[in-house]
Amino acid sequence: MPLHLSNSPKTQPSKKRYFAYLMGASCLILLLLLGILQCLFPLKVSVDYSPIITDQKGTILHAFLNKGDKWRMMTELEEITPELQKAILHKEDKYFYYHFGINPLAIFRAAFNNIWKGRRTSGASTVTMQVIRLLYPKKRSYKNKLKEMWQAMQLELQLSKDEILQLYLNLVPYGSNIEGVKSAAVLYFDKTPSHLSLAEITALTIIPNRPTSLRLGKSNDRIVKERNRWLRQFDKDGLFDATAIADALEEPLTAKRRAAPKIAPHFAYRMKKAFPQQPIIKTNLNFNHQVKVEKLVSNYINRLYHQRIRNAAVLVINNQTDAVEAYIGSADFNNSEDAGQVDGIKSIRSPGSTLKPFLYALAFDKGIVTPKTMISDVPVNFSGYSPLNYDKKYNGMVSMEYALAQSLNVPSVKVLSKLGSDFFVEQLVQAGFNQIKKDQKKLGLSVVLGGCGVRLEEVTNLYRSFANEGRYRKLAWLQKDTVTVEMPLVSESGAYMLTEVLTKLQRPDLPKQMESSKNLPKIAWKTGTSYGRRDAWSVGFNANYTIGVWVGNFSGEGVPDLTGSNTATPLLFQIFTSLDYGNKNDWFAAPQAIDYRWVCSKSGLPPNDYCQDQVMDVFLPMVSSNLRCTHLTTMYTHPEEHFSYCMSCLPEVGYKKKLYPLYEPEIVAFYEQENIHYEKIPPHNPDCGRVFTGRAPRIISPINGLEYLLDPTDNNQLMLSCNVSNDVKEVYWYINDSFYQQNEAGSNAFFVPKAGKNKVTCIDDKGRRKDVWVEVRYL
Repeated sequence: MPLHLSNSPKTQPSKKRYFAYLMGASCLILLLLLGILQCLFPLKVSVDYSPIITDQKGTILHAFLNKGDKWRMMTELEEITPELQKAILHKEDKYFYYHFGINPLAIFRAAFNNIWKGRRTSGASTVTMQVIRLLYPKKRSYKNKLKEMWQAMQLELQLSKDEILQLYLNLVPYGSNIEGVKSAAVLYFDKTPSHLSLAEITALTIIPNRPTSLRLGKSNDRIVKERNRWLRQFDKDGLFDATAIADALEEPLTAKRRAAPKIAPHFAYRMKKAFPQQPIIKTNLNFNHQVKVEKLVSNYINRLYHQRIRNAAVLVINNQTDAVEAYIGSADFNNSEDAGQVDGIKSIRSPGSTLKPFLYALAFDKGIVTPKTMISDVPVNFSGYSPLNYDKKYNGMVSMEYALAQSLNVPSVKVLSKLGSDFFVEQLVQAGFNQIKKDQKKLGLSVVLGGCGVRLEEVTNLYRSFANEGRYRKLAWLQKDTVTVEMPLVSESGAYMLTEVLTKLQRPDLPKQMESSKNLPKIAWKTGTSYGRRDAWSVGFNANYTIGVWVGNFSGEGVPDLTGSNTATPLLFQIFTSLDYGNKNDWFAAPQAIDYRWVCSKSGLPPNDYCQDQVMDVFLPMVSSNLRCTHLTTMYTHPEEHFSYCMSCLPEVGYKKKLYPLYEPEIVAFYEQENIHYEKIPPHNPDCGRVFTGRAPRIISPINGLEYLLDPTDNNQLMLSCNVSNDVKEVYWYINDSFYQQNEAGSNAFFVPKAGKNKVTCIDDKGRRKDVWVEVRYL
């Protein structure tokens, strides 16, 4: 009987199994081939976006053209609303979420229709294929179509469906140089995509297919007809609620071409340069605050313009978040005549007196002074450096808080000499002062009076540290800047003591027009005016904000009327009133580490038994000095006070005991020079042979260790001058150990030095002496 192998039931499973293996192997080979092609020819997706700067709520502050001079703003995934997604996909690619980049059924349908009718009647491009075409535009051909299909599949392998849709919405054309839904929404509707209405979404959906004939702002009537046709189609297909469709059909189209946002130009350019790879730079700027302050600055400079004061810069920092909320680099960015594009917040300027508060806070922390400590404000010389007060006048003995409130220069330099200029400069470097860091080795005592270069942002952030209990943190420019690294600059107590001093209103830097105002904001502030009246500063803070103001000319031109108090502070107060008025009760609490005590008003030290006039002072226990007041000294005098006695020559009878003020030699010299009456200690008993120690004369000329260059054909004399205590009447000068001249205390003498080293000695009538050495070289 013949065998029919073809009908054998045992062979059928073998054929099926063979076919399955063949199909599996084919798929595997195909996948392997695709993988090899993907590795050999990877798809590179790079989109040149228009950089945009946004504020803390996502509002666009500033937009820039991309490198190709196109408006192509990046639409974020969260900005793609369900309505926008459904409208786009229903019109362009209903099966977008079901295919793998190409739609075979659509391809076959399009091919059949085109062949049957002899012309192109429908397309088969998916959204993914359109993205490829927009990324890599090419001439239409079958070869390029096949390449487009292959690249579409590659794109599907690399990106999610939502990311591909996002790319499509970022690339679709809207005529002219506008690409992407976000660009169109911003430039035609002044909205972001997430705020578009259904009617606006539909209008933006239909334009990409006809961007030349359907131009927003120019052919709005034609667009409305096409929009409404598609809205009715959406209604027919049940895509949206009927009520929403009806409202959209009635909505007028008000689209028109608008200028791109240009708020905060200096800030925007700075952020763009700092973060060149970010298409959306999300900052902490506050749109409302920025617009308010820009307007205030512009109006303020307009009022000062006739005084030749043409520019200003302002920085506003939120003390709670470290966020930069307003950034005004100049009064008018577009004013090229007055260098409006210069960024005054980054410009290096002389700070005037604005660094003094930091000095005093450090001195509080070191126990050098307290607010009520008295210090002399008189002419002084520090190895050739003689600081002058702003008004070139002196005040004698003043308290530290008075010296700071009055912005006196001489007391500040004295405090700095005690603290150490190197230490102070190092602390400024730690606080982020970059130019000071570069010049660190060249800076000395003059740094506290403005003899250095600083930026407004550095000074403002320094003051923000005072509002942050003395802790320094870097500024938070971007929303992602949430990691904060703190560094203590001064203690919480030192910051509080300083703040209380800077809050007082009885001071000369309160603007004259505001002295009687009842609506002053409660702030701590300090002003500064640079040498030559080129820079006017005013920086202030409360619990919520720190604001820095600079006013002047970018050209460096000085103006006689330019001062920190009368030029910069009015603007500072206006800004505080505008941004944070009504928060007077929100103030800093006194830290537990401080305490209060009575001190003598004459010295600022804890009172002695004879101290009658006492005031309350704040101090740091275990840090501030506990030395008792010595502003008076007990003297034994002749009954008529003709002369005084020491214990060596005190007679048994015929004397009286009396308290006399004990002045520093420089105060005595100042009183003598200014003809200020003061109570003098009677001269010592001429019959006493005792030699005294302590409180020796202080030679102020010539200066110890200095080299003098003299012209032999000109006046080649050096002055001899000294300060002595108020119990000295006569001084004796010696040159190179040889007696030269006797003088009354407070008077000057002159001598001709020899070339080389010269020793100058001064001995007072109590036998106390002081030596200095100077080098003299004749030209």
